Amino acid sequence: MMESRLISAFRKTKNIVNQISSNSRLSTSGLCISNEPSLLIHSKTYSSFSSNLIPASQTSIIRSLSNLGFKAFRRHYPNHKGFCRRSFRNLSTAAAASTEKKDGLRLLVTAGPRAQKLVGIWLFGSAAWVFSMVVLGGMTRLTRSGLSMTDWKFTGRLPPLTDEDWLVEFEKYKQSPEYKRVNKGMSIDDFKFIYWMEYAHRMWGRALGIMFALPFSYFLRKGYITLQLGLRLSGLFALGAGQGLIGWWMVKSGLEAPESEYAEPRVSPYRLAAHLTSAFVIYSGLFWTALSVVMPEPPAESVAWVKGAAKVKRLALPVSILVGITAVSGAFVAGNDAGRAFNTFPKMGDTWVPEDIFNMKPLLRNFFENTSTVQLDHRLLATTTLAAIGGLWFSTRNLDLHPAIRSLIGSIVGMAALQVTLGVSTLLSYVPVSLGTAHQAGALTLLSLMLLLNHTVRRPSMSLLKTLPPVVKTVT
Repeated sequence: MMESRLISAFRKTKNIVNQISSNSRLSTSGLCISNEPSLLIHSKTYSSFSSNLIPASQTSIIRSLSNLGFKAFRRHYPNHKGFCRRSFRNLSTAAAASTEKKDGLRLLVTAGPRAQKLVGIWLFGSAAWVFSMVVLGGMTRLTRSGLSMTDWKFTGRLPPLTDEDWLVEFEKYKQSPEYKRVNKGMSIDDFKFIYWMEYAHRMWGRALGIMFALPFSYFLRKGYITLQLGLRLSGLFALGAGQGLIGWWMVKSGLEAPESEYAEPRVSPYRLAAHLTSAFVIYSGLFWTALSVVMPEPPAESVAWVKGAAKVKRLALPVSILVGITAVSGAFVAGNDAGRAFNTFPKMGDTWVPEDIFNMKPLLRNFFENTSTVQLDHRLLATTTLAAIGGLWFSTRNLDLHPAIRSLIGSIVGMAALQVTLGVSTLLSYVPVSLGTAHQAGALTLLSLMLLLNHTVRRPSMSLLKTLPPVVKTVT
């Protein structure tokens, strides 16, 4: 009887050792062997197990054998602590992933608060860089510097460094239609100014690509970025790389002589709109992603506030689309140089609606190429956007909302009013560089506020909703 019990005990010992060895090799199990309390747990458990099988007179012998076995394991696997740590790390990661999936909250950065903060700073910095690119691009266009460089290389090149280099570049520019019809007789110093503007715009974009790619590679290597975030950022990076090609495609259209000898050379309004819209898309993607990284949950402290935010969301989305359409229509105003026509407000010249708004055939061309129609469209869209934002504020003024959402709506109303004021001032002043640049920056600022509003009124995850009280308790 004693022999059968001993054989059974040794079989159990063999199974435990085999399990420990397998788990140590795979380093994915929750079993932890160390000279910390976990080893004592296993040894005590086995001793307890043996005491139930073997009479008390033999228990001390079995306990000694089991302790010797665990000590031998520690000598055989000196790096068992590392296995233990990795095991628990993998378990906690799996548990976190399971919780996120169950509760409906998917974090874009799951490597902890520090990683979340670093990635958020990087993305907000990238978005701010794109913002500055849009402003610099507006200044380049308004100073008529965009056609000063008549060639393009994807990797870029050094600027002219000697007088001979400058003369070579100036001779290239003299062959362009813009010099022959607009800037004939320009001095070399004036040419240097417009050349530096265009050169700065191009190199600023290339610097953005480097500034984005290096941290992206680092965060990928560190494992901070999830698959979902990695795919999204890869798409934005590809779009940013393509933005340089779109820019040259746009500039190239301005290096071709217009059909009419009286027309000023300028880039295609369609290509300019594509270039600006692409920049807005890249900025919006970066800004939204940065918000999602640092604010995975919207601000919500009660179910009543969540319901109020849901009502705001139904209104905010169409208003945001209207803001985006108005911004794109502004690109066609810039592409057709329509801001320098009808410099009166609210009338366009002596009439409310010019007579030639449908002169072009086919009819659709008027909305993109007819100076009168393009400016009228932009005026109507801007007015409608201001009215829609005012309606958003009016419709939500009595809702039970989070203070941050209410404050944000008020800021949007103020920014929309300022943007319309800037637009009218730019028009009445014949589009000076300062006001024109401010107006373009204002469009992107208003879009940013609308993105922030839409992000703030998202529905919280189920895990957060379950913890919210019906209403916010006020402390008197």
